Amino acid sequence: MRKTSKQSDRMKTNINKDEYGEYYGRYVKHSNGSDLAQLLSENRVAMKEMLKDLNDAKALYRYEEGKWSIKEVLGHVIDTERIFNYRVLSLVRGEERPLPGYDQDHYMKIVNFDRYSVKELQSQYSATRDYTLSLFGSFSDDEMISRGVINGSSFTVRAVGYVIAGHEMHHRSILKEKYQLTGSAN
Repeated sequence: MRKTSKQSDRMKTNINKDEYGEYYGRYVKHSNGSDLAQLLSENRVAMKEMLKDLNDAKALYRYEEGKWSIKEVLGHVIDTERIFNYRVLSLVRGEERPLPGYDQDHYMKIVNFDRYSVKELQSQYSATRDYTLSLFGSFSDDEMISRGVINGSSFTVRAVGYVIAGHEMHHRSILKEKYQLTGSAN
């Protein structure tokens, strides 16, 4: 992420509750107050560590009937980051129409993440994170605080970055607690 000293300072402060929808506070609480580029990079390392000993058979584990497999959780994290990247790009490019939410359960019924190898999912995750870092790194100070409507709530661009980071941290915590994966959950 390319940052001016002013942007770097701003990215280390807490974002305000009016910069994101109330629902997303559960993700922002994991990430707020951190340097966004550093946090996204640290998240990548933590995810890699968490998945390093995971094989394809173990990645099909579900801690309870009807719950997602480990592969599905990882696929969901990837999908969500991609969707938020589209949304943030739309905001920066001046989209005036509200951007819709998405139904994660509907998406999961259509996609079959269990058909992918862990290695393929790790590769998709890494490519998506590279794009996220590049995208946010391309934004100016003014673009980082620009606003738009996502899923019925007003968002700043920088808040979307914290949602991406916090969403992943939320799911890593679940992977650690419910799926017994080791590694850092932050």
